[in-house]
Amino acid sequence: MDVSSDPYLPYDGGGGDGGDGIPLRELHKRGTHYTMTNGGNINSSTHLLDLLDEPIPGVGTYDDFHTIDWVREKCKDRERHRRINSKKKESAWEMTKSLYDAWSGWLVVTLTGLASGALAGLIDIAADWMTDLKEGICLSALWFNHEQCCWGSNETTFEERDKCPQWKTWAELIIGQAEGPGSYIMNYIMYIFWALSFAFLAVSLVKVFAPYACGSGIPEVLSAASAAGVSVAFGAPIGGVLFSLEEVSYYFPLKTLWRSFFAALVAAFVLRSINPFGNSRLVLFYVEYHTPWYLFELLPFILLGVFGGLWGAFFIRANIAWCRRRKSTKFGKYPVLEVIIVAAITAVIAFPNPYTRLNTSELIKELFTDCGPLESSSLCDYRNDMNASKIVDDIPDRPAGTGVYSAIWQLCLALIFKIIMTVFTFGIKVPSGLFIPSMAIGAIAGRIVGIAVEQLAYYHHDWFIFKEWCEVGADCITPGLYAMVGAAACLGGVTRMTVSLVVIVFELTGGLEYIVPLMAAVMTSKWVGDAFGREGIYEAHIRLNGYPFLDAKEEFTHTTLAADVMRPRRSDPPLAVLTQDNMTVEDIENLINETSYNGFPVIMSKESQRLVGFALRRDLTIAIESARKKQEGIVGSSRVCFAQHTPSLPAESPRPLKLRSILDMSPFTVTDHTPMEIVVDIFRKLGLRQCLVTHNGLDCTEIGADDREKTEPYSSRFLPEYPFQGVALDLSCHEQEFV
Repeated sequence: MDVSSDPYLPYDGGGGDGGDGIPLRELHKRGTHYTMTNGGNINSSTHLLDLLDEPIPGVGTYDDFHTIDWVREKCKDRERHRRINSKKKESAWEMTKSLYDAWSGWLVVTLTGLASGALAGLIDIAADWMTDLKEGICLSALWFNHEQCCWGSNETTFEERDKCPQWKTWAELIIGQAEGPGSYIMNYIMYIFWALSFAFLAVSLVKVFAPYACGSGIPEVLSAASAAGVSVAFGAPIGGVLFSLEEVSYYFPLKTLWRSFFAALVAAFVLRSINPFGNSRLVLFYVEYHTPWYLFELLPFILLGVFGGLWGAFFIRANIAWCRRRKSTKFGKYPVLEVIIVAAITAVIAFPNPYTRLNTSELIKELFTDCGPLESSSLCDYRNDMNASKIVDDIPDRPAGTGVYSAIWQLCLALIFKIIMTVFTFGIKVPSGLFIPSMAIGAIAGRIVGIAVEQLAYYHHDWFIFKEWCEVGADCITPGLYAMVGAAACLGGVTRMTVSLVVIVFELTGGLEYIVPLMAAVMTSKWVGDAFGREGIYEAHIRLNGYPFLDAKEEFTHTTLAADVMRPRRSDPPLAVLTQDNMTVEDIENLINETSYNGFPVIMSKESQRLVGFALRRDLTIAIESARKKQEGIVGSSRVCFAQHTPSLPAESPRPLKLRSILDMSPFTVTDHTPMEIVVDIFRKLGLRQCLVTHNGLDCTEIGADDREKTEPYSSRFLPEYPFQGVALDLSCHEQEFV
């Protein structure tokens, strides 16, 4: 590449008064050592610290758990791509590097999809095995779950298809009894033992690996990974992409859309190849309904939406209140103990009820399933009516039997239990989940409502609301459909998802016919939930943790200006800034030690206040440490220069330290009269890390969270708890260093 014509290399004052005499564009011809004449006309060999050919190690990187400046990184990546692309015709190796650079993004999302699908299959198989391990073990093959253990048995019956000699409960193995009080107590004890063991294992793994999962991630990869995750969790590749668009990404260009779709496709293909459930489906609770819905049923569907919105509002407030209490009490200091206690309480209460004892995915499957001739569940214990005058379907609507009524009472108890326990489990130090528990709550409520409507239509088929479309002996109502609609409504009430949620549930059932009921329930749940508060559970936790998050859905309608919230004010200490050539190494080190700000504006002088650029705290620290190690003569009194050319210095002065290479000379700036509405949009759409505020291009200032006089509705929601030094805002992610 022709360095002399490269516009991206800064000019370093070659030939100017007091300058080095060498433009930086000539340095590649002379190496990294050159002769510098200082103010006293003394020649000395100096190692240049704007190392353009040899970058300072660590400069431009980030500390763990700190926000990444994506605007700067995008510019660096674009320049890297331009440099690689310009050399591709020089050799076959450069062409290979160019092709790799072009396809590296696709390679990453492909590997993400492959890993997501493979891990999802492994988790599905392991979860089924570990769930059944709490009840017993397969003697013929220890790695088989209950269902797999009895597949090859010839001694199962239709009524007791889950019983076979190869599968033994813990009571049978330990005390040799399959029935009776002793057997029940032993199985109860082993159920609690395994629940506590799995809980301890989970919290131990989280304690070891969670720190590596925290912090920032590449937005495009995160978008693709979330799409792949939803794709394999719900068997909904399209829904996964829409979920990533609606809930995860603030910036979603067309390239990210394609790559997210491809990652979801790859993940779904891998999971389908593994076939973890043995039903050739991506999820355990995939169902198909064949009975159409009728206009009257929109009323109970909307009522389920109301229930979902009320449940979402209650859950968000209760969970946030509990999490806030956890933070403010000693209980929060013992996360492992909390997990063990919650697991013990859950196991003790869950075992007596067969619907709470079930794996939640298995429960949702049973609630979604329509009653057919092969179903032996208590929910399908209907009495056969031999007096029906007309049989329209194989399984017409029938009066409920004792098993159905018993199941309804058990489901009511399960509903109360899951509502209470979900409030306490979401937010503990293990990934206890939100989607599946919320869907289970909605599915329970929906199945109860569906059975009630079914029996109402059976016993009162002559009412005008049923008479036109529900004849005697016809299969009019599908309770499983109500469970599905209730699941979508409750999940929508908690997360406030709309479009992506409808598509996820649509892909789950494989029927376009039920789009309208799903849309009606989901929108109703969102409207009802928004009436109590517009925040979903994720936004509420972001606010609780103090993350300066800008919700793209939130409207900012105030007339505040940047001048109304900027720092410092008259009563505040002066703004901490760097000057381009008037500070020493010791001055900068003292400023770094006395403050905890992430970066500092660089101005021409204290008098002019004209903005030159922005220097990050981490880059300053690394550059000074590197200079002390690699260059002789750098001491505390050495002058630090951010300017294009070195100022004239006395002969006895130590060698200056040039740090122009670490300076961001194009920081994003706004004037003090910029409306805050525009500033908020800038942060939302560009994903800035910081933004400087200037006054006529001369005075650099900031915006902080304590300016509440005119901006209380804004700052109390969006701004962090600490004022930022030398920056307008930092709203892209939580900054732990800005304290």
